[in-house]
Amino acid sequence: MDILTGKLLAVVMIGSTHYVDVGQGEDAIIYYPNETVAHMQLPKADAPLKGKVTLKDDGYYVKWDGGPEGFWKISYAPGSFTYINPEGEAAGTITRLVPGNAAGF
Repeated sequence: MDILTGKLLAVVMIGSTHYVDVGQGEDAIIYYPNETVAHMQLPKADAPLKGKVTLKDDGYYVKWDGGPEGFWKISYAPGSFTYINPEGEAAGTITRLVPGNAAGF
């Protein structure tokens, strides 16, 4: 398992929608329109979150408006991308990575 860094991390995130299996029966949906903003719809949540993103060389920092904040990473193993939470644990696997705003945020 390798952590995505630098330009590769930006290529996977910016302008893409990630559908992430977080173990709740349906995927969380995260869209990164640019290098400073993210939108996320969590399973069973009433409203989506919007947050400020700061890309770092080995991950990114996100502060959700009215919600949590922390430093996240995305790891890669052949055929799999995994979100790594601020505690260094696997938090969800990307099931689909779709160019553009696939969820209509």
